[in-house]
Amino acid sequence: MTDTAAVLAPDIQLVPQDRRPRLGRNVLFSTALSLAVIVAVFHETRGLDLRHLSAMLPASPLFWALFAASYFVTPASEWLIFRRLWGVPASGLLALLRKKVYNELLLGYLGEAYFYTWARRRVALDAAPFGAVKDVAILSAMTGNGVTMVLLAIIVPIMGMARLAVDAAMVAVSLGVLVAISALAMVFRRRVFTLPRQDLVMITQVHLARIAVTTLFNALLWHLVLPQVQLSWWLFLATLRLLVSRLPLIPNKDLLFAGVAVLALGHEQDIGALMTLMAGLILAAHLVLGGALAIRDLAAPEQPA
Repeated sequence: MTDTAAVLAPDIQLVPQDRRPRLGRNVLFSTALSLAVIVAVFHETRGLDLRHLSAMLPASPLFWALFAASYFVTPASEWLIFRRLWGVPASGLLALLRKKVYNELLLGYLGEAYFYTWARRRVALDAAPFGAVKDVAILSAMTGNGVTMVLLAIIVPIMGMARLAVDAAMVAVSLGVLVAISALAMVFRRRVFTLPRQDLVMITQVHLARIAVTTLFNALLWHLVLPQVQLSWWLFLATLRLLVSRLPLIPNKDLLFAGVAVLALGHEQDIGALMTLMAGLILAAHLVLGGALAIRDLAAPEQPA
């Protein structure tokens, strides 16, 4: 009976499927993204007033060091997360820089799609990394929503809606949207999230640290450009900008923040020039880094980092 069962049901070796994308598809995908970035660089450069921007540039080496550090905060924090989750090598930092550039210059969350394909190809995993990439993105949004709600509860009693120049009803609706999104994610967390609880806690902690460091760096950069304004005011305004940028349903967020900053500091021309400078520098950094990475990938499409 045993021999008959062995014949009818021979040993079957279950080997996990190799779900890595084929090399040809990787090359095609990488090349298409690189070409799209180059097109975006040329398109965005046309709208950049380089002469005006160069005239506003600070000469302080400390400013440039802080600006570079602030630009790399997000990729570095994500690298720490995926280092803990998967043991991502140092080359993962370059992949996360590409992710940032693709999201900023091309299309939101296209960077996540790129990093997903990169991880499947370069990192040894027991399962597809889509769940972890998804959890990191969702927790980033949820952490930002949580910080926004806390800041709103602190700042509104201090300044009031009148000085914020915001419609109270619009703020209430925006707050309701944030609460609803976060509540739904928590109610259905077992279906929404893939990673175990300890990993989710670690990711949330890194996101909180990233938000705090980014806000501090923004305040320091603004203080270096306009040192006549006290650093404590810049910290307050950097926190306020974080709040304004995260509120949904609020139109003209940059204009709103500039208006509040003028009301607080009374330097209308200086504040406008500062916001123009920082927006131009960030865009220029995207363009320079995106162009360099695209040219590198086109030169060696079979070995993208």
